[in-house]
Amino acid sequence: MQDTPPPLTLATVRDDHRIAWLSALAIAVHLLETALPSPLPGVKPGMANVITVLVLVWLGWRAALWVTALRVLAGSLVLGTFLSPTFWLSAAGAACGLLVLGAAHRLAGRFLSPLGLSVLAALAHMQGQFLLAWWLFIPHPALLTLLPVLLSFALAFGLLSGTMATMMHRRLLPSR
Repeated sequence: MQDTPPPLTLATVRDDHRIAWLSALAIAVHLLETALPSPLPGVKPGMANVITVLVLVWLGWRAALWVTALRVLAGSLVLGTFLSPTFWLSAAGAACGLLVLGAAHRLAGRFLSPLGLSVLAALAHMQGQFLLAWWLFIPHPALLTLLPVLLSFALAFGLLSGTMATMMHRRLLPSR
C-alpha cells in the first residue's frame, strides 16, 4: 500500500484572512447592487467601493488591489459577464479608481478622509469607463454630451459612498 502525500497547505497570515473576508463582503455588496434599478444604463451607486476605500485606509494599496480584483473577477463570474463588455468596463473603472486612490493616498493621505478618497475614486472610475466605452464601443463625438451627466452621478454616488465609508471608519476604528 502506498502512502498518500500530505495535503497541500499554504501558509497564511492574518491579513490574508482579512482580505478574503473583505473581498467576500465587497463581492456580496456588488452582487446585491446589481439587483437595484438604475437611473441610467450602467450607472450604479458603487457601494462595494466603500469596502475598497476602507481596505486602502486600513491595510494599504496592495490589499485594496486584491479586494478590487477579486470583486471584479468573482462578480463577473457569478453574474455571467466575464470577458463581456460589462466586465471590461468594470475592470477599466476599477483600475482607474485604484490608480487614483493609490496616488491620492500616497501623496495626500493624511489630508484626505475616506470621503475625499471615495469621491476621487468615483470620478476616476467613471472616467475610466467612459474612455474605454469611447475607445472600444462608441467612438462618436455625441457621446461627450453624456459625460457631464455621468460625472454628476459619479460625484453624487462618491459623496454617498464616501459618507458611508467615513462613518464606518469612525465607528470601527474610533481611536484613529
